[in-house]
Amino acid sequence: MNKGEYIPVIAVSVLLLLYSILILTGNLFSVVEIIFLISPFAVVWLVYRVIILGRTDYPELKEDQEWGYSDKE
Repeated sequence: MNKGEYIPVIAVSVLLLLYSILILTGNLFSVVEIIFLISPFAVVWLVYRVIILGRTDYPELKEDQEWGYSDKE
């Protein structure tokens, strides 16, 4: 994973963890509502960043080569 992908993954994971803890404890219901409302946007942001930043250009395979992991030897 690229360094630019860590921030959205960590941020959305912390948001989910906070949401889960607040739901289980029953505290700060107004914060739970706000997290619930922004969660779809957070997930879309996460997916967008991972897909856009996760692109890697690998060399084209030659005629006699089979598919494989290009980043492993």
